[in-house]
Amino acid sequence: MLKATISLAALLAAAPALAADDDEIIVTALGIEQPRDEVGQAVTVIDAETIRTRQSVSVVDLLATTPGVRFNRSGSLGGVTGVSLRGAETTQTLVLIDGVKVNDTSGIGDMYDFGNLLTGNIRRIEILRGSNSIAYGSQAVGGVVNVMTGTPAAGFAGNASVDYGYSDTLNAKADVSGGSGIASGGVGIAYFNTDGISSAANGAEKDGYENIAANAKLKLAFTDTLSLDLRGYYIHADLDTDNGVLDSTADTSKSDQYVGYAGLNLALFDGRLTNRAAVTWFRMDRDYTSAFGPYGYSGTNLRFEYEGVYQPVDQAKLVFGYEHERPDYDFSGFGSTESHRADMDSVYALAIVKPVAGLSLTAGARHDDHSQFGGATTFGANANYTPNAGATNIRMSYGEGFKAPSLYQLYGADVGNAGLRPERSKSYDIGFDQRLDGDRAILSVTAFRRDTKDQINYDYSIGLYGGYNNLDRTRAKGVEAMLALKPVDALTVTAAYSHVDARDRNTDARLPRRAADAVSVSADYVWPFGLSTGATVTMVGDSFNDATNAIRLDGYAVTDVRASFPIRENLEIYGRIDNLTDEKYATVHGYGTYGRSAFGGVRVRF
Repeated sequence: MLKATISLAALLAAAPALAADDDEIIVTALGIEQPRDEVGQAVTVIDAETIRTRQSVSVVDLLATTPGVRFNRSGSLGGVTGVSLRGAETTQTLVLIDGVKVNDTSGIGDMYDFGNLLTGNIRRIEILRGSNSIAYGSQAVGGVVNVMTGTPAAGFAGNASVDYGYSDTLNAKADVSGGSGIASGGVGIAYFNTDGISSAANGAEKDGYENIAANAKLKLAFTDTLSLDLRGYYIHADLDTDNGVLDSTADTSKSDQYVGYAGLNLALFDGRLTNRAAVTWFRMDRDYTSAFGPYGYSGTNLRFEYEGVYQPVDQAKLVFGYEHERPDYDFSGFGSTESHRADMDSVYALAIVKPVAGLSLTAGARHDDHSQFGGATTFGANANYTPNAGATNIRMSYGEGFKAPSLYQLYGADVGNAGLRPERSKSYDIGFDQRLDGDRAILSVTAFRRDTKDQINYDYSIGLYGGYNNLDRTRAKGVEAMLALKPVDALTVTAAYSHVDARDRNTDARLPRRAADAVSVSADYVWPFGLSTGATVTMVGDSFNDATNAIRLDGYAVTDVRASFPIRENLEIYGRIDNLTDEKYATVHGYGTYGRSAFGGVRVRF
C-alpha cells in the first residue's frame, strides 16, 4: 500500500506547483543574493509562513518534507540526528546558521547533529542539493542546509508564543527587532522542556529534555556603502539518554553550541565592487555521563573569510574569495586526553555571465590546502535558461565535492588513520521548473546522480578495535519532484517526492538508513470565518539499518494535523496532533519514536 501511495504521489508531481514571492531570491547557491532565474542548482526554500503554519518543533521535521532528504534520530527529541541529502552520508551535509559554518569539528566525521536545532526563532531555511565545494569547501558533498533567523524590522516588531502538551511539554519563544538611525537589530530566545519518551524502543523510563536557544543580530550602516554585521546564536541542551538501546537512568548528555559572526561590508565604484571581510567562530562542547564514567568532547572552528563581487556590466559578475579556517578537537575521559589542530587555506573564483536574454551560465574553481593531507581542487558549472521571463526554467549543473577527514578520523586514539585521503565526489543533475496560471502553480522535477570515491568508513578488520580507512566507492541516483498548488487564495497544497537509489559500488548493498522512496503531502485551508486547518502526511519506504543490509527498518506513514484561529488581529490560538494514527516505526534500529501526541498554545504579534 505504501509503494502504491508513493507511486501515485510521483504521478501527481506531473501537475503544477506554486512558488512564493520570497522564494525568488536565493543566497545558498553561491553565498550571495541571486534571483532564482540565475541559479542552475536545485534549491528548496522553507519560508517563515511555512514554519509558522506547520507548527513543527524540530528543524529536521521540516527538512523531511522536502525532496531528497532522509534523516535518522537516535531516540527521543534531542537525540543524535543526522540529515542525508540525495543519499550522501550524514557527515557530508554542510550546515550554516546565519552564515556561519557549524559542522562539529569534535564529531566523528564533522557531522552536524540536528537533534538540538529546534525551530525557535528561525525564519527561513534553504536546502541546496548536490555537491558544491566551490562556494563552501569541505563537507558540501551531499549539499548545504542554510538556517537563518529573521531580518530586523524597519520599525519595531515582536512575536511571542507558548504551547503545552503531551509528556508535560512546554515550548515558549519570543523575539523583538527594530531599527533607528544607522542601527537595526533584533534578539530572540526560545525555551523547550519535556519529560520526553524512552530513547530505547523497549524502555519504560522517560528521558527528559531541555533546550534553551538565543539569537541576536545588529547591523550598523555607517554610510550607504559601509556597514558592520554582528550575529550570534547559542544553544544549550540537556538530555537524559539510554545506554544505546538499553533502558538506563545513569546516562546523560549536555551540550553547548556557540555561533558568532562579525563582518564588514564595503561597496566601491558606485556599487560595482562589493567586499565582505568576516570572522566567524563556532564552538561545540559535549559532556556525557555513563556507567563507565564521565567523558567529553570540545570542538572549535575559527574562520576568516574575504569575498568580493565585481560586476563590470549587467551581464557579467565575478565572485572571488579567500578563506582560512582552524578546526580543533579535544577529548577527555576514561583517564586520557587528546588534543589536535589543523589549518586550511582556500581560494576560489566564480563567473556568472548572461550572454543572451534568459540564459545564465555559472562556472568556477576552488583550491583548498589542508595542513594534514595537502591540496584539493574542485570545479563546478551550472546553467539556467528561461525562454519566457521565468515561467519556465530549465536547469542543469555539474559539481565536484570533497570532504577532508575529520580530526577524530585522523588522530582518534586506537582508531585514527593519519594517512586518510579526502572523500571526493562528482554530482550531475538536470531539471526544470514550470509556472502556470499566473504563478498559482509551479512544477519542479530534477534527475540527479553522484559518484563518490575514497569514502571514509569504519573498518573492523583493522587492528584490535577497528579503525578508519578509505574503503568505499558509492553512487546515488534518482529523481526529485516538488509541487504546490493554490487553486484559490484560501487553499495551499504542497507535495514532495524523491526516489534515491544509494548504494555501495563494491558490494551493491544499499547504504544504511536511506529509504529509496519518500513522499510528503501538506494541505492548509483558511475558512471564511478565520479558522485555519491543515495536515501533513509523510510516507517513507523500507530501508536498512546497517551496511550489510541484514537489519531492515520498515517503512512508515505519519500524519500530523493542525489548526489555528485568530482571536484578535495580533492574537491567535493554535494546536496540533502529531502522529495522529499512532504509527509505530523507527529511523534507527532499537530506538524509540513519538506516538500520538497533542499540543495547544497561543501566539501574539505586535
